[in-house]
Amino acid sequence: MAKWETQTCNGAPHCRHENGFAEFDGKFYLFGGRRIQPVDVFDPATQTWTHAAPPPMEIHHFQPVRVGDALWMLGTMTGVFPRETPLANVYIYTPATDSWSEGPTIPKDRRRGASGCVMHNDGWIYVVGGIVDGHHADTQCWFDRINPETGEWQILPDAPNKRDHAPAAIVGDKLYFFGGRETGRHNGTDYNALFFATIGDVDVFDFATQTWSVHAEPLPIETAAGGVGVLGSKIHYVGGEAGRMEAFIEMQVFDTEQGHWSMGPALNRARHGTNCCVYDGKLWIAAGSGARGGEPELTSIECIKID
Repeated sequence: MAKWETQTCNGAPHCRHENGFAEFDGKFYLFGGRRIQPVDVFDPATQTWTHAAPPPMEIHHFQPVRVGDALWMLGTMTGVFPRETPLANVYIYTPATDSWSEGPTIPKDRRRGASGCVMHNDGWIYVVGGIVDGHHADTQCWFDRINPETGEWQILPDAPNKRDHAPAAIVGDKLYFFGGRETGRHNGTDYNALFFATIGDVDVFDFATQTWSVHAEPLPIETAAGGVGVLGSKIHYVGGEAGRMEAFIEMQVFDTEQGHWSMGPALNRARHGTNCCVYDGKLWIAAGSGARGGEPELTSIECIKID
């Protein structure tokens, strides 16, 4: 049976969490997270980490998407816990020039962070959920899309559940939004309570009918801030955090054809607050935090071959 393998690397990335992690032309880019730090670039062919330009400001809590020759960040926050601020603009990193730029302006009344964000083959980026006031209040069920060529922003029907710290994934002509929590449920009075506000429902948007539904089978282990990767018809949801102090090592696999969740091999190191990359038939995960909240921040990278 396949298992996660911790990589022995040349060099190391900066420790970070609530960061982006994305594959681009055979290399993996680790960027953003708490504090302003350089982009870390991993070459799986040589197992080597190198470093690139830092962003112009602190950016964290986002699910990056590739758009042409660049990586886009929407549903992004800046600032310190617990009253982080959603960004007014899209931020864009271009690997070929190692440069950062501001993208389109996000409508003021739709700004939020810790959202699910995915690119559909219709050419639009879809943004779902998120929270308006950091880790304090106003978790949303908003659903929007942006045309990266024109900057046009459209408001779509709300998702069934309010949630943040949740990834989205597209398989075929459906968008799946799962995991996460309703951070704003604690109403800014008990910040420990937010970790217990996890959500089990799997929200499904059908692009053909333009309607939402809730899948009959919920997420088996409710966590927030896990990484996600799609291989074939299966969604792999990795790690996460919830009410206990330790982060999670579990990989939960959703077969979209069978409509069923199962458990895959566990990580070697529990982690949350990072993303996954899919490359060469493998699922990769790096950095993140090993326990609830922000510490310890990790630098390791693991991968697993998916049959």
